[in-house]
Amino acid sequence: MTDLPTISVIVASWQRPDALRRCLTGLRQQDHPQLELCIVADHAACEAVVAPMRTAGVGCKLAVADVPNLSVARNAGLALAAGDVVAFIDDDAVAEPTWASRLAAAFRTPGVIAATGFTRGRNGISFQWTAAEVDATGQDHALHLPPGISLRAGTSRQAVKPVGTNCAFDRKVLLAIGGFDLAYRFYLEDADVALRLAPHGLTAIVPDAQVHHGFEASARRRADRVPLDLREIGASSMVFLRRHAGEREWAAALDRLRGDQRHRLLRHMVAGRIEPRDVELLLRGLDAGIAEGAARPLQGLPPLPAGDAAFLPLPATGARPGVVIAGRVWQRMKLAHRARAAVASGAVTTVLRFSPTALRHRAGFHPDGYWLQWGGLFGAAQRDEPAFRLVSFQSRVTRECHRWAEVRPCPSDTSRAS
Repeated sequence: MTDLPTISVIVASWQRPDALRRCLTGLRQQDHPQLELCIVADHAACEAVVAPMRTAGVGCKLAVADVPNLSVARNAGLALAAGDVVAFIDDDAVAEPTWASRLAAAFRTPGVIAATGFTRGRNGISFQWTAAEVDATGQDHALHLPPGISLRAGTSRQAVKPVGTNCAFDRKVLLAIGGFDLAYRFYLEDADVALRLAPHGLTAIVPDAQVHHGFEASARRRADRVPLDLREIGASSMVFLRRHAGEREWAAALDRLRGDQRHRLLRHMVAGRIEPRDVELLLRGLDAGIAEGAARPLQGLPPLPAGDAAFLPLPATGARPGVVIAGRVWQRMKLAHRARAAVASGAVTTVLRFSPTALRHRAGFHPDGYWLQWGGLFGAAQRDEPAFRLVSFQSRVTRECHRWAEVRPCPSDTSRAS
């Protein structure tokens, strides 16, 4: 991997220090040997999370965020970056250890200026986002692609959507188009970049460049994904239409937006998460946001200046061994103790913890720095698997190791708790 382009990973965070700490723990296990970390976070998170890292000798670049505007934060991170490639990940996501190197590798292909990977959802196994194109009205269109890396050309009317929590760009090209548009404060900023970048080159879709996205609570949504405010979705949608669509397309696109959001809210209401009055209140906020977006000033997007700081490699990234520790649910404490020891030794560590049941499986990244999958020995992990399958302990371990070996070092010669 010595011929990989250098990569700057940019993390924007706002008032979620625990999520940021977990995200950064994952990034410190990346196998890309030339990776720098650029963090843009609120003052409290800088003090609680980043300052201790620096005190411990973990080099990273830092900018303090003054406002909760994702585009402002990402441009601040871009100003810090010195890598050939810049990658973006949200603070409530954790990257698989091979994520950065697989995104960076795509840029060795001539003409590639952007790359995006696959994103797993809250259960850690099913995909929340795979591949799609976005059109000039902000509508997504799923792409069904052959296995492996795909290269796609786009236009200013339709292009591959680089998911904001799992994407990378040629730094010089992103600077040349003006970076992220500050009129988008958190929604559709990635789709806007896609359409502005498309005429300049190819986008690579890299399925094995994977992150796990958890949807942490914020000022705009609860931890169960119930929205608290739709104003910015409305405002950014209107800005997007003004930037990219003809006026004749606006009415139909806004009707679709209102319908989609109403349907989303009604699902939450039926599930008992919100009350009927909340639905109408949130939809009124959506309309207020649309009106705001219609009046929001749209500035020109001149090229951004490149920063003059030198590349600052994050210490101790690069290839490292993988360890798998497997055991039963009643061995929980012993498994966790052994996992922490393996992480301390420098290994990418996966814990498989099974109960003698048919419970469905979940997976994720533990704050202590190891990957954890838990569920019933006889239960399904993937949606297309049978709900019950009679298997031995070792065969189940081997199967799960084979699955995860696509994205992290996960040898099937496991260490078992006793």
